Amino acid sequence: MAVVSIVSAEMRRDPLENALRAPIVAALLAAVLAQAPISAAPLPSHAGGAFTVVALGVRGGIQDGNLSSYLIRPQGDDRYVACDAGTLVNGLNAADRKGAFADVHPPAASLEGRVGYILTDKVKGYLISHAHLDHIAGLLLASPEDSAKPIYVLPSVHERIARSYFNGEAWANFADTGTEPRLGKYHFEDLQPGRAVPIADTAMTVTAFPLAHGHVESTAFLIETGPDGARDALLCFGDTGSDRIEHATRLHEVWAAVAPRVREHRLKAIIIEVSFPNAQPDNQLFGHMTPVQLLEELHDLAAHAGGKDALRGLPVVIGHIKYTLKSGPLPQAQIRRELDAGNDLGVRFIIPEQGDRRAF
Repeated sequence: MAVVSIVSAEMRRDPLENALRAPIVAALLAAVLAQAPISAAPLPSHAGGAFTVVALGVRGGIQDGNLSSYLIRPQGDDRYVACDAGTLVNGLNAADRKGAFADVHPPAASLEGRVGYILTDKVKGYLISHAHLDHIAGLLLASPEDSAKPIYVLPSVHERIARSYFNGEAWANFADTGTEPRLGKYHFEDLQPGRAVPIADTAMTVTAFPLAHGHVESTAFLIETGPDGARDALLCFGDTGSDRIEHATRLHEVWAAVAPRVREHRLKAIIIEVSFPNAQPDNQLFGHMTPVQLLEELHDLAAHAGGKDALRGLPVVIGHIKYTLKSGPLPQAQIRRELDAGNDLGVRFIIPEQGDRRAF
């Protein structure tokens, strides 16, 4: 490990310096080892260059400007779909500042900057899991400057967006159905649960699965790409409670559907919520999950996929962590500790920050 080599070199200096440096070196080593992945066995090839994901928004709740949204594209392709759109333009700017789009170059004749070009030319559609504002506010706010494209939704989500937002009162109707006048920029593509449909003008398909999110129907999206018989997949969840708390079987049904892809190492990553630390009472979850509940659900997936080691090495991206105004440890730090403490499946938990770009 490069850091260990640097530390060893430092410790070969003057003995007095060594004595003074020892506490700092020990802290540095502890920090490095705490971040290092530890595995007793080689990891199956769940990840491996099938998808690029850019996190436009990674929090839930009150942190406007950093709410659930992930751009997803196949590797080697520059056409994205957005999984939820709580944040768009602010997230695109944050990602651009981090260099996530350094390989995107607008045509010389374009009147738009890079962020505008990505929004209008490279984001080909939206997968909206449900109609809560922290999953659609970015789309609404960007709509006057956005380009025409489809919105992929379950019918119940379509109805709520049309009734609550695209109604000419809360917001102009930028869709091609519903309240007059219709501006016709967006076309709603209603999804049938369990049925794969192409995402227009991309090399991806999407399959929707209904989720239980309190009293609201939410959605998990299975995104796939590649040739028939060898299609790689990524599973992006909207908000969801655990089956045990929701008295439902929705997640169990998702796990049963994707288990064959896990067994074949075709499921490259899961993006899923953990909104609260374990201390959150069950009666105050409001259709969300804690670390212990996510771990229960992942054990159910492992049972479907062939046993405890079936998920070893699988990247699980944790989103929708609720921002807090309270002092003390950050919720994401506590959630990370609790996930790691219960991780007997060997999954690779990732808690991204806004603007991060990763390959899966």
